[in-house]
Amino acid sequence: MAVERNEGKMDRLLRIVLGIVLIALWALRDFRYELVVLLIGLIALITGLTGFCTIYKLFGINTCKEC
Repeated sequence: MAVERNEGKMDRLLRIVLGIVLIALWALRDFRYELVVLLIGLIALITGLTGFCTIYKLFGINTCKEC
């Protein structure tokens, strides 16, 4: 079963970087809303690694030029 992709290379790269930064912030700091930061970071990282975004699917968005 092939994974459907709807994110382009730049979109994926930005999500991966954002995810790593947010997870690092969560790990290094003690601040309010740290669980929210962790969840957003994990979601960004997972969608960046898989190349699939459910929100994009719901709205019919596809930034993947090579798909």
